[in-house]
Amino acid sequence: MADERELDLVMISPAATPPVCKIMDYGKFVFEKNKREKEAKKNQKIVETKEIRMFSTIDTNDFNTKVSHACDFLKNGDKVKVQVRFRKRAIAHPHLGEELLIKFREACAEFGTHEGRPVMEGRQMMILITPKKNTQTEPKKPANPQ
Repeated sequence: MADERELDLVMISPAATPPVCKIMDYGKFVFEKNKREKEAKKNQKIVETKEIRMFSTIDTNDFNTKVSHACDFLKNGDKVKVQVRFRKRAIAHPHLGEELLIKFREACAEFGTHEGRPVMEGRQMMILITPKKNTQTEPKKPANPQ
């Protein structure tokens, strides 16, 4: 039947009893499948993870600058990974880094939510902040000149 219609006989499910076959134009099927995959890829939003690094002895103005950068990243829909690094003997006071991360998290609470508690990894402590759904800014459409 496939030869009469000048189409291909494609086995859809070879494991079924009896095996399921379909008569179709296989080249057109592959083309449309690739086209759908390409369209799905084009429409997906790629979420990047931005990193902000601080030391446990950061000053107030530097801290505020880091917070403003993090808020900008969250507004754009990116995740923010905040790291506090401990130098030399500062590793003996991890509670200072944890307090700093909690203060950072509260400063960014308007634009993002945190995932879990601060985690210690070697000589650094980190926390991940994800953007809130309603704070992401959409790209502005150009005004119509008419």
